[in-house]
Amino acid sequence: MKQKMLNVVFLLFSYSFVGASAAIAFEFHDSHFHLKNFIQKGPSAKSALQVVGNLTGRAALFGLPLQQKWDYALTGDRAPDYYLSSKARLYYYSAVDAMIAEEYLSLTLEEQSRFDPMITGFNPTDMYARDHIVQMLKLYPGVFSGIGEFSIHKEFVSGKIAGHAASLTNNALAEILNVAGEIGLVVIIHCDIDEVRPLPDEPAYLSQLKAVFKSHRKTNIIWAHTGLGRLVAPRPEHLQILDEILVNPDFNHVNFDLSWD
Repeated sequence: MKQKMLNVVFLLFSYSFVGASAAIAFEFHDSHFHLKNFIQKGPSAKSALQVVGNLTGRAALFGLPLQQKWDYALTGDRAPDYYLSSKARLYYYSAVDAMIAEEYLSLTLEEQSRFDPMITGFNPTDMYARDHIVQMLKLYPGVFSGIGEFSIHKEFVSGKIAGHAASLTNNALAEILNVAGEIGLVVIIHCDIDEVRPLPDEPAYLSQLKAVFKSHRKTNIIWAHTGLGRLVAPRPEHLQILDEILVNPDFNHVNFDLSWD
């Protein structure tokens, strides 16, 4: 089972390379890399390549769709740089997609061949999210390869976001997955498998998530972290759940990334 999971992750961004890269034997490819943090700061794409060197071949490249508000009434002159650094709300930050696109376009063609930029600066509760995705594709033609990582249920983050809470049953999510399938964009979705304090029955969000997967078989989906997180821990049957998804033909379009262990 572990070998199958590794194959899924490894093959996800295993493309053939041209030019000088063709002679390099990369150790792995990365389907989950945030270039920005919760205040939209981070290294340049070029410096990230210098850090990974020849260890990583191709990587999905995205920022964070959420910005931590600096509410002076709450923290004064102390500027929060993380979502746990303040009680102030998070809000969706659409400019992140242009920032990622500009980073990508600043690279040489050889450097660009190692990144797959992703669109993430949309509100997954908004029916206009679909329009934002299409607009970014038109604004930066040939740049973006997919959508994400964006979150539906995520530990403490979901409760901090201003506005309506994201849901697996929201039609806005269905439209996001539909447009991805129509265009051929891969989708990286974060959805906790369970609550931080799980109930004794099955994981809280598993059934709804599997229903979403089954309803969008024409869309290639990556389930980020296999639903785990900082505090959402795996149940004893977690690997069995993943194995059942992997062997089910209804979920041939579903892949996992293992960026939490």
